[in-house]
Amino acid sequence: MKNKIYYIMGVSGSGKTTVGKLLSQRLDIPFYDSDEFHPDANIKKMSEGTPLTDEDRQPWLHAIQAFAQKELPTQSLIIATSALKEAYRHILDKNLPKDQVQWIFLYGNYQLLYQRIKDRQDHFMPESLLQSQFDTLEVPHRNVIAVEVNKTPQLIVDEIIRKLS
Repeated sequence: MKNKIYYIMGVSGSGKTTVGKLLSQRLDIPFYDSDEFHPDANIKKMSEGTPLTDEDRQPWLHAIQAFAQKELPTQSLIIATSALKEAYRHILDKNLPKDQVQWIFLYGNYQLLYQRIKDRQDHFMPESLLQSQFDTLEVPHRNVIAVEVNKTPQLIVDEIIRKLS
């Protein structure tokens, strides 16, 4: 069986990291959080409540893509990333075999996600930036499994696994 990359995408608070880690355990595939690829300047900017520009995101997106391209020949992997625009998704799956890339879109209503962000600890993303992410989001339509996040993480992962089969 070919290795695959599963990009788990969505706005902040949609559960990308939580779902990604659970899916990683269930599928026995390594999990990576794209937040680890952000340059310090991006984290500082977001921590101050300033949305990133397309220009700010370029080095981050290219670092994730380079990592995925390097790892995919040797292993399957799960990467949690916002990937809000189609152009960002094109960068992330550039030079990767299309049959080895699967997008998983986690979505939910603004109020639910706002509350999740407000309640979480030790994350650089303030709830004040959620609206800018909703404004930026271009709902994916190609090679995507869409899952609403109004249920427990375990049920979300169950639904993803069912849809992958």
